[in-house]
Order: sequence, then structure tokens, then C-alpha cells
Amino acid sequence: MDRLPIIYVRGYAGPTAGIDTAVDDPFYGFNHGATHVRVGGDGDPHFYQFEGPLLRLMGDEGYQLLVQGDQHRYLLGAADAALPPASLWVYRFYDQAATTFLPPPHENLFERVFSKIHHRVTADGFNIEAAAAGLYDLITLIRQKTGAPKVCLVAHSMGGLVVRCMMQKICFQPQDDGRSRLPAKDLVAKFFTYGTPHGGIDYQLDALDWVQQTFGPAGSDIFAPEKMYGYLQPGATFGDVPPRSSRFDPQTVPEEAFAAEDIFCLVGTNPKDYGLARLTVGPKSDGLVRIDRAYVRRAHRAHVYRSHSGPYGEVNSEEGYQNLRRFLFGPWQVIVGLAGLPAAGDDDQWQADMRLAIRGLPVIISEQQASHWCPIQLGREIRRLSGKTEGIVPLVSTFLLEPAHAEPGIPSDKSAAPRMRYSITLRVFKLDGENGHFRFADHLEQVPAWSDSLIVDIEPDTKENDLQAWAAWNSMVEGSSDSFDPITEGLPAAQRRPVAMEAEGGDYFCHIDLPHTARTLPVLGVDARVKIHVRDRRASR
Repeated sequence: MDRLPIIYVRGYAGPTAGIDTAVDDPFYGFNHGATHVRVGGDGDPHFYQFEGPLLRLMGDEGYQLLVQGDQHRYLLGAADAALPPASLWVYRFYDQAATTFLPPPHENLFERVFSKIHHRVTADGFNIEAAAAGLYDLITLIRQKTGAPKVCLVAHSMGGLVVRCMMQKICFQPQDDGRSRLPAKDLVAKFFTYGTPHGGIDYQLDALDWVQQTFGPAGSDIFAPEKMYGYLQPGATFGDVPPRSSRFDPQTVPEEAFAAEDIFCLVGTNPKDYGLARLTVGPKSDGLVRIDRAYVRRAHRAHVYRSHSGPYGEVNSEEGYQNLRRFLFGPWQVIVGLAGLPAAGDDDQWQADMRLAIRGLPVIISEQQASHWCPIQLGREIRRLSGKTEGIVPLVSTFLLEPAHAEPGIPSDKSAAPRMRYSITLRVFKLDGENGHFRFADHLEQVPAWSDSLIVDIEPDTKENDLQAWAAWNSMVEGSSDSFDPITEGLPAAQRRPVAMEAEGGDYFCHIDLPHTARTLPVLGVDARVKIHVRDRRASR
């Protein structure tokens, strides 16, 4: 995949006091790493050194960080098309709102006390639309100086809203000199967000929602769902709310602004490790942003057990980085879903846990679990698909790197032709309940009605521009899965054939039947199968 410039857009810093702290970091936090994983075999967090996404992109993908005292000034002084496209840039939009770059004012004691209080409740100098317009100018300058046709944007939290304001509103407004701006889809190749409140931020207490929307301390009213209309809708003014006749949805990016298929949303599911904010937002969140508000509709997304920020945060996590790297550089998109399911009755309460692992990685790439407040609601999904010709219950979407793009622990010798391997672990539960209450008389807690892991090996044939795949359910493999490559070598001889792949342009499809024990469940049925759709992203360009 092309190495395009990557621009990082940081999240909300809070009032002026927080902004002053944020600007002291030369890379706005993109350089921060971590030394903890969530838990080890003895139940305690273990040391694990993750360098941070900035250093890893330099090491893994050969990116350069061009600073020389001032990135923006360095850009202005460079000749057109003279800088390498594979470069990292930080959009420092908060600098203009900081007070640390100004000489301290002469104040008496009362004025000094008042200023300190003022700096802790206001964010003078920050305006989301001005920040979005500045981002457009920075993208234009980087394209000019690197010669790259487009850039990739990586945003944390509020930074994603700055990007969307640019895409959905600023790009449709003329510049100060009257010239039209280019649409975002002509400027941006891919857009990745960590924990962005695409649908705003809701609190457990209605009073806090009212304070946020009415007073917006430190500019926090940009997170009020109703007020997002003002900076995402062309022609609207901040403070406007959607008219009753409007179909405005803050979690939808219009196709004319930017394609949802070029957006990836990392959704955090750990509400425990984000300071005191977790007390006001509660479960079903990353501690600040609710799970159901952290994505753009129809965009790619992954769920990871990480918090909004901090030592167990999404940005400074191996899970976040691996999803970012694959989305930016993985030539293969893999979409997995359940097909052939029967219609479900209204009383059926079925859920599924899902975990996706990729060979060579020390982390789970995506997981949805009831214990993390985000299981796949099978019954609800099946009812949603009622009446459709071939309804697919989505399980997960991910991206794979080329085998030669070796992972840690995978041989880099191309002659060894390592295959791409991933596994999807599924656990299906039935909840016994009536009138909104659980019944526990016959209940066995955390005992699934069915569970298994599907292990899939994929090997691209570069000479024939084709794919081969092998798949097996772990319960059927006679031995440890790491002893067999392809995985079907662990099956009886009659079952060792590759999966039948159907090719259609740059797309490949295959179906894998669920084990017999799974197909005895009424929610899955006798025709239940996993459908895998592999798309060559290079073929669609």
C-alpha cells in the first residue's frame, strides 16, 4: 500500500490550564507508549513495553518525523515535492490558545487568583471550526511539499470531531479569498479514530448533560449531541440544533463528504481505568465515550478492552496500533459474518461473545464480550435481517498484511511463504428471562450453549493473483493448532482440502459450516455457516 503522509490530531485538553500542559508535549501525546498489559497469568499487570504509535510507525513502516525546531515552519521553507511522503506530522491546533508562549502579564494578587480560576473553567482561543479550517490548510501544505496526492488522518477523541468538521462543513465553504475548497475525499485517503465521540457524550445524570449543553464549561458543549449539528452541517451556526424535519444523525458522514469505507473507528470497552470520569459516564463505555456513540455508521470498527486515555488507554496500546497499521497498510480486508440463520422469535434472548486473534500478535485485535458490556445481540441482529434474501449477522471486519510484511515471531524468509492466520472464537449464550428479569432456576453462569474457535489460514498467490484458504474448527483439530500449517493438517486425511474460494474481481468468498453441535441450537439452525469475504483493496483503487 502507498506510504502517504500521516497527520495526527489530538483530543480534548480541557480548559486553558490543560491546554498549557498539552502544548508542552512536542508531539501532543502521539509519542506516548505504555509499559503495562491489562493482566498477567498471576492476575497482576505485567511489564510490556509498547513504544507508542509514532516510534512504531518509524520502525515498522519506515516513516520519518521531520521537525527541525518547528514542523510548520519547516514545511513552509521546503521546496514543493521535496519532502518524503512517508512522513509524520502533528497538527498543533492548541498552540494558539495556550498562554505559555506569551510573556506573563503584570497582575496584582487578586488578578492573579482570578486568572488561575478563569484558566481552569474556560478555553479561550479554541474554536472547533477554526481548528478544522487550520487542518484543511495544513493538509494542503503537506500535499504541496511532499507531492503526495492525499494524506491519512489519525485522531484521538475530540480530534476526530475536528476532522469531521473539516470534512463535512469547512470543505463546503469558500476560503477567505473566495476560492472553493476541495472536497475531503480528494484530500484524505484514510481516516482512523481512537475513542472519538462521533455521537456525542452522554452522562448518567441528566443534570450533567444539561450543564454541558447549556454552559459548555471549557468548550465542552461541542460534545453535546444536539449542538454537533452546528459544526457538522453546512450552512449551520454553532449553537443551532437540528430542526424537527431534519434527518441529521451525528454518527453519519455523508457520502458526498467522505466514504464511510475509508473510516476506521477504534472503540474502547474498558470503563474502569479512566480516572473519575468513569463515575459520570458509567459502564458500556471507555470511561468517557459510550460504546454505541464511538463509531461512524457503516465504517470499519474494532472493539478493544482499553480505556479512553491513561496507562491503559487506546492510543498508547498495542491493540490500537495493530488496528491502525492494518487499516493503513493492509492490502486485504476480511469481513466475517454468520449466514443461513433462521428467523428468531421475539422471546429468544441470544448473545454471542467474539474474539479475533492474528498469528504473531501479543494482543487480541478485536473482541466483543458480555463482560465488557458489548456482546453481539444475535436475536436482535436476526430480527433486523428479517425478510432479507441473504441476511448476514456481522461478526468482525479486519485487515491483513502481506505475509512478507512479517510480524514478530513469523519467519521473514519469503521462501518460507508464511501464511496469514487468524482465529475467531465464538461463544453463544441463551439468556433465560421473562418480563425484563432473569430466571436462574436452571441457570449455569458463564456456561455457553456452544463455543469454538475457527482457525483460518490464507495464502495469496502473487503469480496467479489468487487466494488459497484452509479452515478448521479447533474442536476438530487433533492436537495443538500451532503444530499444523495449514491448519487442516490436523484433520482426518479426507478433510484436508482447501476451502473452496469463489472469485469475483478483487473479491473472494467462502462459506464454512458450523459444527453439528452449533447447528442444533435453534438460533443458529441446520444451515448456519460462517461467511468470509476477502477483498483485495488494491484491485478496487
